[in-house]
Amino acid sequence: MTRLASLLKQRETGILVAFLLFLAVTTAINPRFLFSSDGWRDLLLTPSILVLLAVGQAMVIITRSVDLSVGSIVALTAYLTGRLFLDTGLPIAVVVVLAVLAGMVLGLINGALVAFAKVPALVITLGTLYAYRGIMLQWAGSDRINASDIPDAWLTFGTSSLLGIPLLAVVSLLVLAGVAWFMHNARAGRELYAIGSDPDAAVLYGLKVKSRVLLAFAASGALAGLAGVLYVSRYGTISSGVGMGVELEAVGAAVIGGVAIFGGSGTVLGAAIGAYLLTTINRGLPILGIEDFWQRAVVGLLIIAAIVLDKLLADRQHRKLLAERNQ
Repeated sequence: MTRLASLLKQRETGILVAFLLFLAVTTAINPRFLFSSDGWRDLLLTPSILVLLAVGQAMVIITRSVDLSVGSIVALTAYLTGRLFLDTGLPIAVVVVLAVLAGMVLGLINGALVAFAKVPALVITLGTLYAYRGIMLQWAGSDRINASDIPDAWLTFGTSSLLGIPLLAVVSLLVLAGVAWFMHNARAGRELYAIGSDPDAAVLYGLKVKSRVLLAFAASGALAGLAGVLYVSRYGTISSGVGMGVELEAVGAAVIGGVAIFGGSGTVLGAAIGAYLLTTINRGLPILGIEDFWQRAVVGLLIIAAIVLDKLLADRQHRKLLAERNQ
């Protein structure tokens, strides 16, 4: 009973219940939303790319930072992937590795500026959001890479399934499982929480704060690079507008999923559930007859509610600790 009560108190449980309730209501109004081959496939496939971005974003936010450049990194790595396929003829595996490494390097640039220049991550990554996007616009210009330029095997990967589960969803879930294990069991993962909880105390305790911040941003960049590669696999067509605004969706998914914007708490699992909830809301609200304005308003209200709840819970915990100390 104690373990069940603890489970029910978890933020992730509440988000999962909200996701299932919304899914149930929408399916009751239009059964084809879920009970059709495309409905089930889209439910699993559509959030795949956002899950990768939300997981990386969660790692950064847990350290009390934020990465607003991931949308631009997705664009750059997606276009890089297309150019490598079009110009070099390299094997698919090599192209995937190069794109992920490119994303990691861009993430490391963010991390280095935050860790060593000691400039707030919000300012740094807002700057690199525009800088990376500018590089993308200069490089791609009005050029457009079409599905005919992408190897058939990679396009097939984006539409194939394993036991009824889209392969892109399988990839995102495997990444989620690996990062979740790392954050829960590896010392470096646990130190990310310590840094986010109290950066000054982490320094005094002797934690490698700078290297851990670099790790978080590098992971976020690498996952954005992987998202860029998978974007090519799923959509085939690449233009300079790829990834516009997706960074805000990634932050929103992480925050809605229970990752405290103030750092130090939350899980990548919650961020992934938040990504599923966001994408399902975006797909389901039109079915409920809700106009586009209100669709965006609902997402905004969810983010605001999550931040306010985090603040209330943090204040409550602080008062509880003070009361225990004064006894």
